[in-house]
Amino acid sequence: MLCAAGLSGGFAAPATAAGVTAGSLIENTAQATYTANSAPQTVSSNTVTLRVDEVLDVAAVSQEGGPVSATTTAVLRYKVTNTGNGPEAFTLNADPAVSGNAFDAVVTGLAIDANGNGVYDPGVDTALANGAAAPALASDGALDVLVLLSIPAAAPAGATSRVALIATAVTGSGAPGTLYAGAGLGGGDAVVGASTARQSPEGVLRVDRTLVALVKSASISDPFGGTRPVPGAIITYRIVADVTGTGSAAGLAISDPIPAGSTYQAGTLQLDGAPLSDAADTDVGEASASGIAVRIGTLAAGAQRTVNFQVKIN
Repeated sequence: MLCAAGLSGGFAAPATAAGVTAGSLIENTAQATYTANSAPQTVSSNTVTLRVDEVLDVAAVSQEGGPVSATTTAVLRYKVTNTGNGPEAFTLNADPAVSGNAFDAVVTGLAIDANGNGVYDPGVDTALANGAAAPALASDGALDVLVLLSIPAAAPAGATSRVALIATAVTGSGAPGTLYAGAGLGGGDAVVGASTARQSPEGVLRVDRTLVALVKSASISDPFGGTRPVPGAIITYRIVADVTGTGSAAGLAISDPIPAGSTYQAGTLQLDGAPLSDAADTDVGEASASGIAVRIGTLAAGAQRTVNFQVKIN
């Protein structure tokens, strides 16, 4: 019986099949020489022929170096290699319900990455139903497999979820040495190798979700030293932008129209307490009788910006 190649995870050297190809015949005939009847003699034994059994083995690894960050959809990459000594097909089943997950992703499909670019290209890559068998692999043949996923809207920012890709030999799996009589190449037997003919590497998703909360408030100063909204009163508007989650908000811009029945007070636009000019010039703000606009740009999660401006009630 042949020994299967060892398995390793991560980015270890590719596993390879070991030994003679399944179905090969191993034959030999013994000879003896002797002297008898005053002459040298040679005699041959019968020929013993053995057919090499097929060893069922697989190596499957995640091709991700760490968690894959995503917001709504994601692709996890795996490699499945036939390390047996004969051709074999493997069923591929993506299981997102791994014990200990903070949330479970939703499997939307599997695909064979035909061009090896790590991206699902419809019409180029071969789509597979989850749990279906991939095309048979020759000994040492490999497949790049993509697992397509969506992330539930309720998954919290920063949460992680493991997804296992279970690759199982179609002929059978089990404890090493399990025999499948007559199921090997050329009508020989098939024997489960050291990998159990079933591997389930895990890739990891991390939710990269960025949210912007915008809170607006107003304070009033009236002409009589009070806080009533009467004609002539000054309203100071305060707009606070809070970014939460795990990523950043790009191109963040805040705008606010001047409400009817009021007049913008020139020179009152501020960002984080620093004045901005009303003109559309080199700073990030501008203001006019119609409204204000402040172009904040990229703001990382955990950051906050505050915009202030004033209007007078007509």
